[in-house]
This record gives sequence, C-alpha cells and structure tokens, in this order.
Amino acid sequence: MDADYVITADNLTKRFGDFTAVDRISFGVKRGEIFGFLGANGAGKTTAMRMLCGLSRPTSGRAMVAGYDVGRYPEQVKRHIGYMSQKFSLYDDLTVAENMRLFGGIYGMDRRTISGKTDAMLSSLGLKDECRSFVGSLPLGWKQKLAFALAIFHQPGIVFLDEPTGGVDPVTRRRFWEQIYEAADSGITVFVTTHYMDEAEYCDRISIMTEGRIAALDTPAGLKSRYGTDNLYDVFYKVVGS
Repeated sequence: MDADYVITADNLTKRFGDFTAVDRISFGVKRGEIFGFLGANGAGKTTAMRMLCGLSRPTSGRAMVAGYDVGRYPEQVKRHIGYMSQKFSLYDDLTVAENMRLFGGIYGMDRRTISGKTDAMLSSLGLKDECRSFVGSLPLGWKQKLAFALAIFHQPGIVFLDEPTGGVDPVTRRRFWEQIYEAADSGITVFVTTHYMDEAEYCDRISIMTEGRIAALDTPAGLKSRYGTDNLYDVFYKVVGS
C-alpha cells in the first residue's frame, strides 16, 4: 500500500486458545479518511481495534499504525494516536480545565502549550463559562464533546472512536459528527466503530465484520449498489446473514 495509508492490516489475526476472534483481516485506511468499522456483537471489531491501538498483541499477521508495527512498537503507537470510548475517559471529580491540563500532561505536552491549547479549546467548544465546573455535573452531550476534544488534544494523526455515540439522542449524535468532520478536515484520520447505520452513512468507507472476518468493505454508496438496496440497514443484514 502507498504512503497515503496511515493504518494497514495484513492477515491480522488474534486467537484466544482454540477461538479465533479476528481471522486474517487485511485493509488500509488513508490519511484524513473517516473509516467506519461495523459488526454485530462478537464479530471481532473491538478485538481488532485493541490490536490497532497497541493494547493487544496480534497472534499472527501484521498491522502498521502511524508508521509503527503494532506488535513490535505498541508504546510508540499509543503516543501517536487518540482514543475515545463509549464510557468517556473523563475525570468527573475534576473541572473541565483540570481535565484538559491533566490530559495534556499525560500526552507529554509542556505547560505553555497546554495553557494555550486549553484556552483555544474552551472557546471552540463553547465551554469557557464552564471551565471551573466539575465534569460530573455536565450534560451528557457536553461530556461527549469534551471527551472527543481531549482525544485529539495532543493533535494526533489518528483517532480511534469506540462506539462514541452510544446512549445519546439523535441531535447530539449529529452535532458530534460535526466535530468528527472538522477533525478529518484538519487531516486527522478517524477510525470509528458504530452500530448506528445512519452514522455509517457519514463515513468515507466502511467495513463490515462477521465471525472475525471482514465480509464487505467499500464506500456506503458502493455497498448499497453492490447489494441492490438504497439503505445500509439492508446491506448489513445481507452481509451478516441475519
């Protein structure tokens, strides 16, 4: 694959004893792309994402993320990516500003950079008036915005989002996707797992996993054309066979 690909997987496999959770998957994600990773529960998508984030060592095969082999240099991978989970990695007993300073320190940013970045981010998120509010007191939608902002606080080239919009209303989900578009427009590659088919429509390309394998991979329009339907719900059910 050419240099435009910032995530690549080549026969990437993960076994737990006799069980194969991820079975020889191969794909690439281009710089600045919004790549959707779909699959039913147990399909293997979370296990695959954990390998790509350097959190789980592959059994066999190879994956490169941000120029680093995930099996050989997992710590380097972690330093060059952002990550956001459905549960949000926020500290409820710290204020909004304190969370920003904490995450900046974790990412190894110096105090001056953290201070400037905090001011800019509070303004862009519309949270200046809430900078001294405890995160635990914020509405869910604001927490979601803050969690994503902190995932890219250190300006990584790639951000992994694991079911980031679970449990929020459609309007809040749509606003969150505006943040994703802004990140992609700035050159950040977005790798997102979701079970919402309307969100899959927002992706540049999507893959659908079933039983540990990638069963389909294309643009949303390409998948709908291939499976002869005008919506991704039908595509998904045809691919997974249920």
